[in-house]
Order: sequence, then C-alpha cells, then structure tokens
Amino acid sequence: MCQHLSSEGHEVTSHSTGLEGLRAATTDTPDLLILDLGLPDLEGLDLLKMIRSVTSSPVLVLTAREEEDVILSAFQEGADDYVVKPVSGPQLSARVSALLRRGISENLEILRVGNLEVNLASRVVKIDETTLELTAKEFDVIAYLAARPGVVVSKEELHAAVWKSPMGTAGRTVDVHISTLRKKFGEKPDDSNHYIHTVIGAGVRIQDPGS
Repeated sequence: MCQHLSSEGHEVTSHSTGLEGLRAATTDTPDLLILDLGLPDLEGLDLLKMIRSVTSSPVLVLTAREEEDVILSAFQEGADDYVVKPVSGPQLSARVSALLRRGISENLEILRVGNLEVNLASRVVKIDETTLELTAKEFDVIAYLAARPGVVVSKEELHAAVWKSPMGTAGRTVDVHISTLRKKFGEKPDDSNHYIHTVIGAGVRIQDPGS
C-alpha cells in the first residue's frame, strides 16, 4: 500500500503499532491518516478516538473487519471513510484523493462537483445557482457523496455515516433518499447525463455530468 501510494506521488510513512502512529499523528501533521483496526498494542477504535483528540486530519479506516457495529462505531468515533480489505490500488487511490480534496474543500466550507455547490457552513445546495430545498438528511447524503466525487460509496457505508444507527433497512432508507434527491435535481431515469449514479451491486457515486 505504501509503495502504491508513493508511486502516485504521495509522501508516505508507516508505523507498526498504534502508539507509534499516534505519536506521528501529533508531530508530523499528516494530511491524511490510514488506520488498520487490527493493531498489536491497542484496540483500533480506541486509537481512533485518541487520534481525533489530537488532530482533525481525515482518517481512512482500512481493515478486514466488516461487522456493521464496528463500521458504525468507527464513524461515530470520527472516521471519514471506511474500506474493507482487500481493496484494489485504483479504489484506494480514489478514496485517498477524495479525502484530500475534501480537506481542502472543508477549509473553504464549500464542496463543488461540476455546477453542483454544497455549502457546508450554511447547509445550502445549489445547481447552476438554483437553490434546492433539501431535508437535513438529504443534505447530509449529498455532502457525504460530494466530498468523495467519483468514488462508489456502498449503501451500508452511506447509511452508517449519515444516520449513525443500525436501525431500519439501510438499503431501503438510502434508496428512498437517493430517489427523492434525483427528483429534486431534475434527473430522469433514462437520462445518462446526471450527477447521481447507481452502480448495481456496489453503491452510489456522484460525479460531474460533463466529465
């Protein structure tokens, strides 16, 4: 993983224990942290909580653990993304790039994908300068996707990140909100030139229609 990211121009360092990683997070001011929950000295979720107390840098949890309660706990403790191993190099690169872009965008408090603008401070969403009337959860869904343009996000991940609760059926809850958002975006099922894309069997992504 380090070799792959280094080959793409990232400056990467790795640490084999949680305490070493925590120390580096406080002294090296990294732009992004990738955290495996399977550590020899600390429980990964406990380390995540410690990391959140010392830095606001994005944290990508990359682990073999796929239990829903663990995923929910990770987001509740401050994870910005959660990926279950194994993961391909291109997908890892896409998620790393999305989180780094998100860090820049959050400093500006605005996310942009094509002519879509998501203002995180005012919680206002515009397309072509037209303001959309969204519910709180609809805004949270769009903000989560817009922070990861081009990245396929599973329904389970989206449900865990936005609703932070295992209650209900994740797939159906997400489907309803995505369907409503498409209508508010003015997108039609037979129109391929749109922002929100469903990848069958994988999840949802948002991308610039012009790309």
